[in-house]
Amino acid sequence: MKFEDIILETSDHVAVITLNRPQSLNAITSSMLLDINSALEKIESDKMIRALVLTGGEKVFAAGFDIKEILTITSPADANLFLSNIHQSYNRLAALEIPVIAAASGLTFGGGFELALACDYRIASDTAKFALPEINLGLIPGAGGTQRLPRIIGMGRANEMLLTGSPVSAQKVLGMGLVNCVTTPDSLVDKAIKMAEQVASKPGFALKVIKKVVQTGMNTDLTSALDNEARCFEMLFSTWDQKEGVAAFVEKRRPNF
Repeated sequence: MKFEDIILETSDHVAVITLNRPQSLNAITSSMLLDINSALEKIESDKMIRALVLTGGEKVFAAGFDIKEILTITSPADANLFLSNIHQSYNRLAALEIPVIAAASGLTFGGGFELALACDYRIASDTAKFALPEINLGLIPGAGGTQRLPRIIGMGRANEMLLTGSPVSAQKVLGMGLVNCVTTPDSLVDKAIKMAEQVASKPGFALKVIKKVVQTGMNTDLTSALDNEARCFEMLFSTWDQKEGVAAFVEKRRPNF
């Protein structure tokens, strides 16, 4: 399958989606969202894929939504239609059963930042800059920035980024817990793929259960979340992977998941 605005590559159990509009700083368009949706559909149908890496180029992850499309919005109804397409793609990415790692280098602004927030975790190059500058346009982030960011770094730090719109360095967001590690631009994708390969080597069904339990628990009271965790723990005792994992541990060998 050929795409206009992204590149999709697969190797063994890992898929890599690369945003590919470098001439426009990977600005996100309706066309790119269609490509992302098609790529996610292909990944969902390939049961061999156990992890996904989402990245851009060394100089830019994504600088936000394409200003040409934003300028066509002249009413709340237009804005609703614009956001509906974005939410469909971003929510589909967030709901993907397999783990998703964002690898961000250079500008990671606005809608590009929100795309990274929809991933399960993030790594960055030391050149990465993160910002939600919508306040400077008299707007708010509309693709998850006001909701996903506070859930990751806390309300105080998120409000600082949201209310000032100022770019924040990779090293600073590392301290906030927004990214898991910082590396050089030329090694970023390789490191992300190695992290994805490590995750992909784990039992696939348990990976899906962990992701779902964490996501569900973030939006549930603690008592209900703990009860759901317990039920999922119990259910996994019916799987072949659990039996193989325990047998391999007892027999002091590598498990064959």
